[in-house]
Amino acid sequence: MTNDNDALSWAAVDWDAEAASFDDEPDHGLRDPRVRRAWAERLRSWLPERASDVLDLGCGTGSLSLLASEQGHHVTGVDSSPVMVDLARAKLAGRDAAFLVGDATVPPVGEQRFDVVLVRHLLWALPDPGRVLRHWRELVRPGGRLVLVEGVWGTITPVGIPADVLNGLLAPLALEVRVERLSEDTLLWGKEVADERYAVVALV
Repeated sequence: MTNDNDALSWAAVDWDAEAASFDDEPDHGLRDPRVRRAWAERLRSWLPERASDVLDLGCGTGSLSLLASEQGHHVTGVDSSPVMVDLARAKLAGRDAAFLVGDATVPPVGEQRFDVVLVRHLLWALPDPGRVLRHWRELVRPGGRLVLVEGVWGTITPVGIPADVLNGLLAPLALEVRVERLSEDTLLWGKEVADERYAVVALV
């Protein structure tokens, strides 16, 4: 479980330095077949059934990108850490995927638009999530969707973004917003968790 000190320092982490051990966390590396299968099933329910263009922002080492690629989607991943991006490229070598070093809040994709913008555990750490969401919305094609996995961590001084707050930020940007609670699905995390974890699928 993330403790308060970990949560408070999350945004200041040197991700290049953390890259080598990043996949050691069960929900990062998805090395346990049961954890991997749990994420694959959730992702399949969140992404379109047809092959789609998926923009994975804050992609890390590319674990979710790999699942999306295995499900037939074309993936573009963006992360600020060059080391993370190198690991993602190696993980998806030979697949229909591309990875870019850049700021996930303003990804370097030019005029390209996507069927899905996928983001896990990033929005809560940004200073102006509403502004970022508006920009991400502009990257989505009509009929597409935002898929956001977020939560609230810590008990003494909790950090994160509650589901009802994110729902409110998305309401003016989306035709439909669906919230899916994830805390009780221990297979996703490889352990029991006591904090708030959820996914939001916003159809635009």
